[in-house]
Amino acid sequence: MMTTDSLERLQTTPKAKSKLFTESLSKLVPPIVIMSILLLIWEILCSTEGARLPAPSKVITDTWELIINPLYDNGGNDVGMGWQILASLERVAIGYSLAVVVGVALGVLVGQSTWALRGLDPLFQVLRTVPPLAWLPLSLAGFQDGNPSAIFVIFITAIWPIIINTSVGIRNIPEDYRNVSRVIQHNGIEYFWKIMLPAAAPYIFSGLRIGVGLSWLAIVAAEMLIGGVGIGFFIWDAWNSSLISDIVLALVYVGIVGFILDRCIAWVGNKITRGVTK
Repeated sequence: MMTTDSLERLQTTPKAKSKLFTESLSKLVPPIVIMSILLLIWEILCSTEGARLPAPSKVITDTWELIINPLYDNGGNDVGMGWQILASLERVAIGYSLAVVVGVALGVLVGQSTWALRGLDPLFQVLRTVPPLAWLPLSLAGFQDGNPSAIFVIFITAIWPIIINTSVGIRNIPEDYRNVSRVIQHNGIEYFWKIMLPAAAPYIFSGLRIGVGLSWLAIVAAEMLIGGVGIGFFIWDAWNSSLISDIVLALVYVGIVGFILDRCIAWVGNKITRGVTK
């Protein structure tokens, strides 16, 4: 026998589905329309005689084999776009993970200690202005190998927004939270996990989102110089071979992957902070 609540749920479900469909459509239609207009303009401008850049239709024609077979492997550097991106993502994962651990730890230290803030913050502010690729020659000299050098560049690029945002979040913890912790008599570890991290999480995840974006930017640039397998080297190799359509395809993939990385960190941040990420 159906209850009143069951009948109400059945009656509201179609409305809820309709509302969800409408909201999804309202989010999808604008970017699709804008992208279509931009592609049309690009097609018109680059289809004229003497155009130096390929039109979208020509890009698809020239790179069709790369699109339909992203995981081919002919040995050495001659591999599909899928392997190129995976190689770059592996470097980003290592360098970014190290930056998260070290950056959050230093951010907590700077946020908690006035002495650390006065001593380290000026140093951080100076180092964070150094362009990522400026670190590459130094890392190559130290590691004598391209792969760890690229990972170091990612690390040193991503760590600054994580440190700064974490320290700001720690300094902005309400005094009431600290007083409650004292009353409950939390030890250092309990205070860190139960008070400090939850309160500063929105700021921390803002830094993490900035950091992952910078990491992806840095690896593409670094791989152009270190060689080997990776999307950055693929772009540079395509330029040397005058394969402009390949470069355009690679840039599309770079943008899509960067967007996915940002959305992933944002999703995790929203789940942990319950939608209050700064």
